[in-house]
Amino acid sequence: MFTQTPTLASKNLCYSGFTMKIKILPLVLSVGVCFLAAGIGSVFTTSAIDTWYVTLQKPFFNPPNWVFGPAWTLLYLLMGISLYFVWVAKEDKKAKRQAFIFFFTQLTLNALWSILFFGLKSPSLAFGGIILLWIAIFITIRIFLQISKVAGWLLVPYLAWVSFATILNLSIFLLNR
Repeated sequence: MFTQTPTLASKNLCYSGFTMKIKILPLVLSVGVCFLAAGIGSVFTTSAIDTWYVTLQKPFFNPPNWVFGPAWTLLYLLMGISLYFVWVAKEDKKAKRQAFIFFFTQLTLNALWSILFFGLKSPSLAFGGIILLWIAIFITIRIFLQISKVAGWLLVPYLAWVSFATILNLSIFLLNR
């Protein structure tokens, strides 16, 4: 049975004797900062979809455009929840500081990719950016796993999607050079 006991700044979620206190403000801020990065990227993406992106040759495995919005929405949500678990973890400040540095590095690289690919219309520069992004996500997962297993595992779908996006980016670059 699932029960909720609300308080002003948090909620206790109980399931089969397991209780987890959710701190609302850190959760909202964690998810919010991820969607802020999404918003920055979308400024460059949306204007280029119907103009430049449609003119590119794409590989046979390129998903339809409607897939990207829901996929990235879910991934940004998972990133935010992952960040939250690290934020509220009972871990020393040095370990959390390192985790935050890598998390925000990958989040910045994530937004930068949209600027490179869609804003500058440069699949080649974007490919270099996405390689750096993949490395930063991988390191972030390794660090997060040391602080919170849940936080680290929540980023695995993101790494999988960026792995696919890396192949897609390279394919678009090669087909359009």
